[in-house]
Amino acid sequence: MLQRPVESAQYVSLRFGERCREADIEISRGCTSAYDNAVAESFFASLTKDLLRRRPLHSRAEARTAVFDYIETFYNPIRLHSTLDYRSPVDYEKMREEQQAA
Repeated sequence: MLQRPVESAQYVSLRFGERCREADIEISRGCTSAYDNAVAESFFASLTKDLLRRRPLHSRAEARTAVFDYIETFYNPIRLHSTLDYRSPVDYEKMREEQQAA
């Protein structure tokens, strides 16, 4: 069950925890770190640098098409990713499939 936070204090209150236990609801106790959004932030930084700063986009439809093309024709098949040992996602997936087949 997801509940939109109204006040962060409600999640740490004893009464809220008791009510959740009574209802057999497990409370998420995730923590935040500097790395939580690193992959998404890296993607959006690349998107901004490689696509959005290079040409103006005049409509939502044009932006949607440009982002799709960027992801499908450059970001996934060609661009080298440091988290994949400087391979493209396509090359990395091929390597993994070959390793699993062996």
